[in-house]
Amino acid sequence: MAEPSITIRDNGPYVVTMPVEILDAKGNPLTITRERITLCRCGASNNKPFCDGTHNKINFESQVSA
Repeated sequence: MAEPSITIRDNGPYVVTMPVEILDAKGNPLTITRERITLCRCGASNNKPFCDGTHNKINFESQVSA
């Protein structure tokens, strides 16, 4: 299994490699069974907090550099 990590994709989602505990706004853990997920960064996903690819349709742009 890969080490936990979060990668920010240019103009796209956060890519999360598990295991990472993800909590909702009330502090409840989300049940995730996959080894890798993508979290919405554009705010337009119909499957929040997960990415559904809507960032491509709305031409979301954001490039983050360390």
